[in-house]
Order: sequence, then C-alpha cells, then structure tokens
Amino acid sequence: MLTKRIIPCLDIKNGRTVKGINFVDLRDAGDPVELAAKYAETGADELVFLDISATEERRKTLAKLVNRVAEKINIPFTVGGGISSVEDVDVLLQNGADKVSINSAAVRNPQLINDLAAKFGSQCVVVAIDAKQINGRWIVHLMGGKTPTEHDLFDWAKEVEQRGAGEILFTSMNNDGTKNGFANIALAKLSQDLNIPIIASGGAGNVQHFIDAFKEGKADAALAASVFHFKEIEIPDLKKQLQEAKISMRI
Repeated sequence: MLTKRIIPCLDIKNGRTVKGINFVDLRDAGDPVELAAKYAETGADELVFLDISATEERRKTLAKLVNRVAEKINIPFTVGGGISSVEDVDVLLQNGADKVSINSAAVRNPQLINDLAAKFGSQCVVVAIDAKQINGRWIVHLMGGKTPTEHDLFDWAKEVEQRGAGEILFTSMNNDGTKNGFANIALAKLSQDLNIPIIASGGAGNVQHFIDAFKEGKADAALAASVFHFKEIEIPDLKKQLQEAKISMRI
C-alpha cells in the first residue's frame, strides 16, 4: 500500500511566509528557511513553496530564497509562482527544487505542461488548480484566485493529466483558511477521474479533517499551512493519529 503524504506549504510574499483566509487577509507566519528546516526535521514528507504574488507582479520566483530553503531540507521540494517557461524551471531545479508547480501559466499556455513533461519528466511537473464552487460548478481561478476562467475543474484536470502532469495540487478556494475541512466530494471525484496523485489543499483545521481527506476524499497527499505554522497541529502527532486511523504513513 502506498503511504499517504503530509505536506506543509510555505506561501511566500516579500520573502516571508504568509497565510490568509479564502486567499485574502494575509498575515505573517514566519521565516521560510526556519520553517522549512523545522518541517523536514519533524517528519514532513514533502515541502511546497509558493511565491504567491510572483505571477500577479509579473516577476520570477525568488531563486535565491529557494536555494536557501533547499540547503536546509532533505525531503522532496516543490516550488511554484511566476513559472512560465522551460528556462524558469531550469533555474529552480538548479537552485534545489525537485518539482515545480505551475498554475496560471498552464491555463494560459497548456502546451507548457507538455514541454515541461518532455524536458524534465512528468514526475517533476505539478499542476496547481485553484477552484471555487459557484452555483454548484467548480470554476478554475488564476492570479492567486483573483481571476475566474471558463474552465471547469474536472475537465481541466483531465486535460492536465493527458498533457503529462505528474500530480495535481487542488486547492478549494471555498475552504481555504476556513479550517472547516477539505472539499472531499470534489477530491473524491478527481481521484476517481484521474490516474495521477491528487494533493488536497484548503481547509485543514484538525486531525479529523486529514483523516477525512484520505478516507472520503481519496487524496494521495494533504497539504496545509496555518495549522502547522502556528503549531495548532504538530506533524509527529498528526502522523501518529493517522496511523491509528489505519491510514498508511511514513513515520
């Protein structure tokens, strides 16, 4: 049985880790290098670093900061934000990233997914999808959740897989930062429709939410930010309780 993964997420703005609710009202959550080192030491399976304002500000991801984080950790490291070309990915991989996450650029130029998978391998390509449920339909959003598109979550996810993505990071904008649990019905449908791993994001507030994401949402991994950053949940305790709930974990 494949073990499930716990992934802390560092949302980065102006070189600091931040966290908001429903993608707004950001507050400072600490130094990303210190947080990354702590998570690697305490049992996180992977780490995600998202430069959340890079696309909106039309600039590249902070490669030097990525490098500083990479030097402090020994777990798989995914980096996203402002990536729009093969060259951008080259720079991040040279600075210590293991995988890259693309979002807005993938929607604007879907061929980018094919190009990255061909050059670096599908295992390197994570497509992040931020979606909001509006009138019963899950709509894909861009620019850190600010811009709605015409894309349906499930149709776009299928296209992403066909183009060569190795994983999907699905964030429910409705659930993000609310601590009311993950969007498990949507997660379960994604897991049913696709053959690549699905990372659940948006809504973690307690241990039961993680259990539900794995059991009801059929997620392969669960990502969270504030509950880890502000020590509401400690990763070793979380993994122990998940294991007790018969969810396979790397301890």
